[in-house]
Amino acid sequence: MEPQTADRTQSPSSPSLSSSPSPATPGPLASFVRFVVCGGGIGVLSSFAVPLVAMTMPWAVANAVITVASTLLCTELHALFTFGTGRRPGWRRHLQSSGSAVAAYAVTCAAMFLLHVIQPAPGMLTEQAVYLTASGLAGIGRFLVLRLFVFTSGRKSPLRPRRPVLPLPRPVLTQAAVATTC
Repeated sequence: MEPQTADRTQSPSSPSLSSSPSPATPGPLASFVRFVVCGGGIGVLSSFAVPLVAMTMPWAVANAVITVASTLLCTELHALFTFGTGRRPGWRRHLQSSGSAVAAYAVTCAAMFLLHVIQPAPGMLTEQAVYLTASGLAGIGRFLVLRLFVFTSGRKSPLRPRRPVLPLPRPVLTQAAVATTC
């Protein structure tokens, strides 16, 4: 006897239309390209937005507002598009993602600080080269953190293989076993 389904036009082997298929998780290279496009695109848009917003408030406040907004938007895009989780990120993922952004910011600041310690008056070309190198390395690090730790649901982490937890066998106590131990 065939099971009852709401849609009789489907074949038994085809998935039900009511269940939402899980999105295919993109591979590492596709994820990285999407990460660069989303993050870079939002970064470029943010660089234009800061001066516009700064016309209505102090520049430092405008920069902070745009940075927070762009980080939230990037996290949404990374969850839905870059890493293909199939759902919007919750507060935990937003906090983890912003933590990785703060770490990337710290790396670029440290690189520029070290440059000025080593060479007190570097040229603009040297500053740009150091900043872009540090930014690129921080971006790769951020991608790895997001891919391996923040947006890992639905797939195994390559750093910690998941093993199934098997229940321990319970000894069966019979009346005869209890009587022999007493």
